[in-house]
Amino acid sequence: MRAIFTRPLFAYIVGILVVVIVTGVLMMQTTDEYIILGAILVVEFVILLLMMLHLYDKYMKPIKKATRTVDELVKGNYSARIHQSAQGIVADLNNKINILARNLSEFAIQEQMQEKQLSTVIDNTQSGLVLLDEKGYVHLVNRKFTSMFGGKQHDYVGFLYYEVMQNEKIHETVQQTFLYEKNVTESFTQVVEVDKKYIEIVGAPIFNERNMLKGAVLVFYDITHLKKLELMRKDFVANVSHELKTPITSIKGFTETLLDGALDDTDTLQNFLTIINDESTRLQGLIEDLLTLSKLEKDEYQLVKNDVNLNILIGEIMPIVNQAAEEKNITLSIDTVDNIEFLAESEGVKQVIINLLMNAISYTPEHGKVALYAEETDDCVHIKVTDTGIGIHKDAIPRIFERFYRVDKARSRNTGGTGLGLSILKHIVEVHDGKISVESELDKGSTFHVYLPK
Repeated sequence: MRAIFTRPLFAYIVGILVVVIVTGVLMMQTTDEYIILGAILVVEFVILLLMMLHLYDKYMKPIKKATRTVDELVKGNYSARIHQSAQGIVADLNNKINILARNLSEFAIQEQMQEKQLSTVIDNTQSGLVLLDEKGYVHLVNRKFTSMFGGKQHDYVGFLYYEVMQNEKIHETVQQTFLYEKNVTESFTQVVEVDKKYIEIVGAPIFNERNMLKGAVLVFYDITHLKKLELMRKDFVANVSHELKTPITSIKGFTETLLDGALDDTDTLQNFLTIINDESTRLQGLIEDLLTLSKLEKDEYQLVKNDVNLNILIGEIMPIVNQAAEEKNITLSIDTVDNIEFLAESEGVKQVIINLLMNAISYTPEHGKVALYAEETDDCVHIKVTDTGIGIHKDAIPRIFERFYRVDKARSRNTGGTGLGLSILKHIVEVHDGKISVESELDKGSTFHVYLPK
């Protein structure tokens, strides 16, 4: 009521009362009643019109503006504001609507930021994610999922899961998740182009605040690396067992023969002891190589680097290598740039060069050629070893650095090789942050490239 009786409106009311009183006095003093009555009506109409204009301008117009602003807020336009001047309760209403609009705008901005952050996290998660509702419709898939199974997000979102996911293990996981309302884990293989992927899927039910099932989340883990490590571990154990079994069996067999009476035969004794010594040496070399590999593969392994002069280091190696080359009449040539110096573990670099040269000599027939080249660039030292040996088949090249892998098993065993040399070599190069590559052609020879940072 207080807002109604503002000063202008109260003045109009007082004016009407004055006019009415004056009109009554005049009516009592004149005979022309109709003229007076008409004048009174005209005056009263004008006054009422002015009053209505005042009410519209001060109250109705601001309320309409407020209504339009609220409609814009309902539509989601949180930038809408009321700029109409008003008084009293209408002014309070306008201020509160503007405050509400600002709060909604800030809330919308925060919600957009959180949505972007959540979307960024989901898309950059290294596991595939799928969100299903209670009817089985796909509501969300992330980037990792599409990279694992192909397609784009619009190829999945809005469809039933069994329409766009063909793997039966996925169907079983979803059905069991909805049926038992608990986490379900399955695994399956997925062939992507030519690569075989091992996938683990976890289905997790989603419940609302009343503990009613509202959907499920499917999480896909690429466990290919873990599977490969498991296979490597199994292969390693099998290979080690096999490699250890051979010399141990020989040593045990010849020892038993000697104990059974062969000690009296001098020639047999000498032959058997030589074989036992050779097998013991081979066994010792295998164990040392395994220990070296184990040391190189430890995370806490630290290189002890020092200044290495490659020319001096090669000079220390050559007497050993020359002897092996002369025994097979192999031409060995060295071509290096003078004064190549860099920072590295000298013993490791020496082992790399000896390994490459001895392998080249072992796999090169008599009267063949082996060459060592060394040069430097601004960033690295390039060591290259070439030979005219038996070469490597192109299918075997990706595997030659695997432990116990032999290109020619018979030749490798006859030369006393353990099958770990190239694997050790690769690890030494990698702990130096270098790289190694090989080029080879069957029956024409091989070229190994080693790049070590300076």
